[in-house]
Amino acid sequence: MAFDAFALILAMLAVGMGFARARLLPANTSEVLNLVVLYVCLPAAVLLYVPRLHVDASLLGIIATPWLLMLATLALVGLASRWLKFRRDEYAVVVLCVALCNSSFIGYPMTRALVGEHALPYAVVYDQFGTFIMLSTFGVYMVARYSGSVAPSGRQIALRILKFPPIWALLVAATIMPVQPPAWIASGLQKLTDAMLPLVMLAVGFSIQLKMPRDEIKPLATGLLLRLLVMPALAVPLSLLFGMRGEMFQANVLESAMPSMISAAALAMAHNLAPRLASALIGYGILLSLVTLPMWAWLARQLAA
Repeated sequence: MAFDAFALILAMLAVGMGFARARLLPANTSEVLNLVVLYVCLPAAVLLYVPRLHVDASLLGIIATPWLLMLATLALVGLASRWLKFRRDEYAVVVLCVALCNSSFIGYPMTRALVGEHALPYAVVYDQFGTFIMLSTFGVYMVARYSGSVAPSGRQIALRILKFPPIWALLVAATIMPVQPPAWIASGLQKLTDAMLPLVMLAVGFSIQLKMPRDEIKPLATGLLLRLLVMPALAVPLSLLFGMRGEMFQANVLESAMPSMISAAALAMAHNLAPRLASALIGYGILLSLVTLPMWAWLARQLAA
């Protein structure tokens, strides 16, 4: 399964990059594909996997992990920023791209491929109660503070969260969605969920930017190191501290090892916060994660055993 997933990832990345170079598709293709994933595939995954969750106190550990890693990010990037003398906008981008990982678009299919389908509900909890809410609160606040715009009100943040389609899917999944829905519904949701990986990788390949910002090498290297190596390393003792075992432990560590969230970088670029750096953190992060994710998956499997 993992080999098939990685072969598909590389193939769709190559196809996306080929389409972009040949200009065979409209310039906004990546945005449209991401919206399809956001409004269709992601809610389908939530509806399919959340009802399978067994409520457990250790689920609180999965929810807490991304928030605790965010606090670690603030401390570590703050130290690195003072030591390496980052600009104000570089600091903001590194914080956003380290604190917010791609726990859904890439996280769901990679967790399924590297850990197994039974681990997906834990990935959904990590994403919906962790990184998504962080993007809508902490992420919006960081952009407002460091771009000079007005900070959003509590009402604006609440409306932003309520307008997010997977939130409504989460409410349905946690209340009225049966663990075993009718076969035709389950089959449809599974097909939509399976479409997430190729669509996301096609969108990433179409929009990926690998231009090295030479004057921003230090913040780029810092962001990649913290996001791909330090954050999952911190997630290991956190997971053990919260009493996680088996697939829950593996999913929590692997989600923490995901590359930076595309939406976080897009938010920074939309506000002209070090756009080259944000783009490079996404592009290089995704490519390097093809090496680091299997490494963390193997390590988490050994520790869980």
